[in-house]
Amino acid sequence: MGIIRESAMLGDQEFIVETGRMALQANGSVVVQYGRSQVLCTAVAGDVKDLGFFPLTVNYQENMWAAGNIPGNYFRREGRPTDKATLTSRLIDRPCRPLFADGYMRDTQIICWVLSADKVNDPDVLGITAASCALMISDIPWAGPLVGVRVGRIDGKFVANPTFEQRAASDLDVVLAVSQDAIVMVEGEAEEVDLEIMLEALEYGREMAQPMLQLQLELAKQIGRTKMEVTPKVPDADIASAVDKAARKKVVKAMTILDKLERYAALDALKAEVVEKLGSKYEGREKELKGAYSDLKKSIVRTMVAKDKKRIDGRGPEDIRSITCEVGLIPGAHGSALFTRGETQALVTTTLGSDRDSQRTETLEGMIERRFMLHYNFPPFCVGEVRFMRSTSRRETGHGMLAERALVASLPDLENDFPYTVRVVSDIMGSNGSSSMASVCGGSLAMMDAGVPLKRPTAGIAMGMIREGKDLTILSDILGDEDHLGDMDFKVCGTSQGITAFQLDTKIAGITREVMTNALRQARQGIDHILGEMAKTMTEARAELSANAPRITTIKIPGDTIGLVIGQGGKTIKSMQEATGATIKIEDEGGIGVVSISSSDAVATQQVIEIIEGLTAEPEIGKIYLGTVKKILDFGAFIEILPGKDGLCHVSELTEGRVNNVEDVLREGDECMVKVLDVERGKIRLSRRAALADSANE
Repeated sequence: MGIIRESAMLGDQEFIVETGRMALQANGSVVVQYGRSQVLCTAVAGDVKDLGFFPLTVNYQENMWAAGNIPGNYFRREGRPTDKATLTSRLIDRPCRPLFADGYMRDTQIICWVLSADKVNDPDVLGITAASCALMISDIPWAGPLVGVRVGRIDGKFVANPTFEQRAASDLDVVLAVSQDAIVMVEGEAEEVDLEIMLEALEYGREMAQPMLQLQLELAKQIGRTKMEVTPKVPDADIASAVDKAARKKVVKAMTILDKLERYAALDALKAEVVEKLGSKYEGREKELKGAYSDLKKSIVRTMVAKDKKRIDGRGPEDIRSITCEVGLIPGAHGSALFTRGETQALVTTTLGSDRDSQRTETLEGMIERRFMLHYNFPPFCVGEVRFMRSTSRRETGHGMLAERALVASLPDLENDFPYTVRVVSDIMGSNGSSSMASVCGGSLAMMDAGVPLKRPTAGIAMGMIREGKDLTILSDILGDEDHLGDMDFKVCGTSQGITAFQLDTKIAGITREVMTNALRQARQGIDHILGEMAKTMTEARAELSANAPRITTIKIPGDTIGLVIGQGGKTIKSMQEATGATIKIEDEGGIGVVSISSSDAVATQQVIEIIEGLTAEPEIGKIYLGTVKKILDFGAFIEILPGKDGLCHVSELTEGRVNNVEDVLREGDECMVKVLDVERGKIRLSRRAALADSANE
């Protein structure tokens, strides 16, 4: 097979797919190109046919050479994945995973390598389509195709796969994975966008994807590779019937236990009881008994929700668990909140710092700076488990970024209006569904507790769905079991004014526009309810910052005095920082020096201001200064009256009467009182005689 190259239009640019040139030993391999950005994607299946589970791994690799850069780290080579690479790996994984054939259990790996990053078109969204193309032309059994599309909106007009420059001007940034019949995955953020606009954006993205879907179908047909045969395991009917008879009533009863850990303990005990009771009859088939028990449990919950509209904890489909909010719990933190919704609980803290605390990250597009960060942690105790504490997981990175995106729209201008670096940390204290959304709610409260002047509070809710035949139920504020046993996990965040972030994952082939519309409208109602509960605790930021928080004071100085404040080799500014403990930063903005002083000590801040004012002060005509003689000349003396500013005291102005020799009156290093007579074109005329006369008259 030679090189095959096909293309279709996606938005206003050509999307090119090529296969047959690179990575030919993979089960499927393609290079996709959009603009001058290219991504190589390979899909490889392991040799072992049945591992007992499906171990799928997806890796998105950013190569710095793709953008013509050498890594800036010590080793000068690519290191651990950036957050962007981790998030993109998840972005590709989530829509691809549910489309693998039932019963397919080979070790499978999808690798997307960025070959070229043109710094105009983001290669991340190309990875979804590249993965789909690689799987479509491979022999791996997969029910694609998919197309990844990014949608923006500029001046009210939707744009497909907007450039970086266009995204900066867009009021929404949505990435969706589209199949032929449905939307499989959505992730994005928005600036308080109306629900109807969001639905229009999703429909626009679906329409834009159609040519690329057709291209993949034709490409797979052209290559004609036969898919691996997979025979799904059919549960033994006798075992399923025996387990149903032995456990159904007890499982139904156990499912009504409200406390999650008690419910899990009861269900586990019941499973052990079933295995023990039926083990002698089905000797050596304990694994099948456990599988049948799990299937029974899943069937009971899904039927109960979809047909009977009853949930595990007794709520109705639209009901939200009880909510409590507390703030100011952590004395040492700048801001803190404990947000509890049912058994899910997030302890969220806010820390304020100067711009020197911002995060600078090397990316394919260059260095970026983040002055707002939200970090999410999921310790094992939050689900009553014992587990080794490792580095941040992909899931934690993804949940943290979702919560961060949700809160960005409400932030003040962190460069001009509120010149702080803001770090929010959400530590999950208890989890039974929707912990990332608890992080959004807690993050909003914690920032207001710290005095961050948010435009409006933000809340988040996780929506679910269970479909059994023609019966379908959309669930608000889902439990962990409803997520695990359901068909959809749809997280939606927003303020009273609109949507700010969302994330949709499905365990089925996708959801229709009708389901999406109903879920979003139900989510809107839930967000309004949660915002009302949060308002009982706080509705706006505290008037004063925490006593622990640094105060950032900004003053302006003449541009030609910046060097005086910095000093030779930074000596002056370093000495001020050492003496006061404050952090000082100076920037030249159009000929004006902008000095930012960060300190939690008001006295130290005032000391810095006074020193800088002294260094940058301008001489006033008629004012008397204590000066230091810097240089003696035949016709007078140059005397420094302010740091870096000296003037001439003519021999005639030294004292009353005639002076034949200046050194008869003054010597270098002497201090004396002088009066400013005139300032013209930067030249200062001084008089010691006038200063002495004024002192005598007083």
